[in-house]
Amino acid sequence: MPFVLPSDRSRERPPHGPRARLLPGPPRRLALAGALIAGLPLLVPGPAGAAPAVALMGQGQQRAVATGYGGAVATVDLDASRTAIEVLERGGNAADAAVAAAATLGVTEPYVAALGGGGFFTYYDARTRRVHTVDGRETAPARMHERSFVDPATGQAIPFSEAVTSGLSVGVPGTVAQWEQILDRFGTRRLGTLLQPAIRVAERGFVVDQEFYDQTAVNADRFADIPPTRELFLPGGSPRPVGSVFRNPDLAHTYRTLAQRGPDWFYRGELSREIVRTVKKPPVDSAATRNVRPGLMETGDLARYRAPLRPPTRVSYRGLEVYGMAPPSSGGSTVGEALNILGNFRLSKKDRVQALHYYLEASRLAYADRGRYVGDSDHVDVPLRELLSRGFARERACLIDPDKAAVSPVPPGSPDGDYRRCEPARGDGERLTYEGPQTTHLVVADKWGNVVAYNVTIEQFGGSGLTVPGRGFLLNNELTDFSLAPPPPGAAPDPNLPGPGKRPRSSMAPTIVLRDGRPLLALGSPGGSTIITTVLQILLNRIDLGMDLPAAVAAPRATQRNTGQTLAEEAFLRQYEAELEAMGHDLALFPGPPPGQIGAATALEFLRPGLVQAVAEPVRRHGGSALVVRPTR
Repeated sequence: MPFVLPSDRSRERPPHGPRARLLPGPPRRLALAGALIAGLPLLVPGPAGAAPAVALMGQGQQRAVATGYGGAVATVDLDASRTAIEVLERGGNAADAAVAAAATLGVTEPYVAALGGGGFFTYYDARTRRVHTVDGRETAPARMHERSFVDPATGQAIPFSEAVTSGLSVGVPGTVAQWEQILDRFGTRRLGTLLQPAIRVAERGFVVDQEFYDQTAVNADRFADIPPTRELFLPGGSPRPVGSVFRNPDLAHTYRTLAQRGPDWFYRGELSREIVRTVKKPPVDSAATRNVRPGLMETGDLARYRAPLRPPTRVSYRGLEVYGMAPPSSGGSTVGEALNILGNFRLSKKDRVQALHYYLEASRLAYADRGRYVGDSDHVDVPLRELLSRGFARERACLIDPDKAAVSPVPPGSPDGDYRRCEPARGDGERLTYEGPQTTHLVVADKWGNVVAYNVTIEQFGGSGLTVPGRGFLLNNELTDFSLAPPPPGAAPDPNLPGPGKRPRSSMAPTIVLRDGRPLLALGSPGGSTIITTVLQILLNRIDLGMDLPAAVAAPRATQRNTGQTLAEEAFLRQYEAELEAMGHDLALFPGPPPGQIGAATALEFLRPGLVQAVAEPVRRHGGSALVVRPTR
C-alpha cells in the first residue's frame, strides 16, 4: 500500500475559546447499562472461570480494524474506544478524546492504567504542524538515594519481588498533572467533563472478560495480603468470574471529587495525604507474612510534581519524519538510533530473513547504547543529539556483519562526535534491567488532523498492589524501573540509579510519523523493554516490507535487547527460526507475560485525504478495539 498525504482538513483549527460542555453519555464496552441502552445482548454470568454464555454481537462487537472519516481511535478496550469516539462526535479534539479514554481505561484496565500511575503523551498539532510531548513519568521522593533499594544487612539489592509489592516502589503519580497539562495546552474541554463517561462505567459496571480475570488471578496471592485491594478485586477471596459485573463505586466517587475540586485536590489536598499514608504505612493484613516495605514519599513530593512539555526526538527514515519521546523515556532515542542504523542498509520484502537479521542487529546495538547512556536528562548528561546523529549510526552500522549475528552483550559505542568508519566498540556490554510489560497504549485522530499517541501505565499488572483505602485505585511500582543497586567499583557509570526527584528510565515509545509535515502514522505498545522493538518492527513491516498497517501490527514478533537470546513468538519461530539460526541467532520462545506474546500495539494511518484507518491487536491479549466516527461502507 503506497504512502499518501492526509487531507487538507488537517490544516483547520479545532474549536477553542470557552471549553464546550460534553454531555455525559452511556457507558462503554461491555458496560452493563451501555449494552442495555444500545439494545445489545448482555454477557450472562456463569460459574467462576466459565466463559460467558452470551457474547456481544453486531454494534457492540470489538473489532481490530476500522476505516473511515471524522476521527479514529484504537485502544485495548471497547469502553475506552467508545468514550473517545463520543468525545469526537460531540466536537472534542484528539487531546480531549485521549484524556477521556485514559480515564475510562482507569476503570476497565485498573491493573495497567490508573490515577496512581503516569505515562508519556505525543501530540501532533494540525494548526502549527508541530509535534509536542508531555512527560507524565513518576518521580522519586526527595528522600530517595542510589542505595534506597539495597538491603543494608546484605549490601545487595532487595529481591525484585519484594521491591515490587512495597511502598518503596511507589513513585509520585504523574497522570493527573499530565491530564491538566494536556488539556491546558491542547484541549477544548474541561477535565471534569471528560471524566463523566468513566464515572458512569465505574458506577454501572462492566462485564468481566477473560483478560481481566487472568490479570486478577495472577495477582491473587499478593492482593490477598492487602485488605483494601482484596476487598476491591477479590470479593469472597476469589477473582470475579468471567461474565460477572465489576463495579467500582469508590473510583467513581474519586473521579467525581476530582472533577469538582481539580488536580490540586490530588497533589495538595486530602487525597495527597491519603496517598502518602498508604505509601508510608502500607495497609497489610496483620496475619500476612509478606514483607511489604514502607516508602519514602512525603506530601511535599506530590506538591512539587510537574508534568513538563519536552522537545520530541526526531529522525528521518526513508523520507519520513519519525517523532518520539525523549528522556526519561528511552523509547524515542532507541527507536530513532535503530532506524538510523537500518537506514544504512537496503531492506526488501523479497528477502525478509535478511531484513529481519538487520533489524535484530540494529536493535542489539541500540540497546547497548541505551543501557549505557540514557536516563533522566534532568539529572544525568544524556548525549541525545549524538545518539541520534547519522555519523554515530554509520559507525555502529559498520559493525553489522550481513551474514552473521553478533554475540551479546555487545559493548556500547562512543557518541562523542568523532566518528570513523568501522570504529570498534570497547568495554563491557550493559546488563538489561527489568521493566514490567504491563502498560497500555492508545491512538486518536480527530477531524482536524490532530493526532495522539499515548502510553499510560502503573508498571506491573496491579502496580505495587497497594490500593488507596476507599479510593478505588492502585498505586504504581514504577521506581523498580531504576537500577536497584549501584554498579561495582570500576564499572561504567549507570545513568538509571535512583535519586531524589529523579524519573526512572522508561521504554515507552508513543510514536508519530509525518510525511511532508503532515501525519501519516501513529503507533505504540505496552511491553516494558520490548516496547521499543515492537514499535521498530511495526515500522519495518509497514515501511520496508510492504505490509499494510493491519498486517504490520498482526505479524509475529521477535525482540533482541542486547541479550544472549533473541526471544520470539511461536509464529515467528515457525517462519524464521531455521534461517536466522543459520546466521548465528539464538532464538527462543518469549516467556511472557502473557506467555508467547510480545506487546499489544495500537496504531493508525492516514490512507488518503480525510480517510483514517485505526488498528488494534486482533489476538494478543484477547484483542483490542478500533473505531471511527463515520465508517466507510
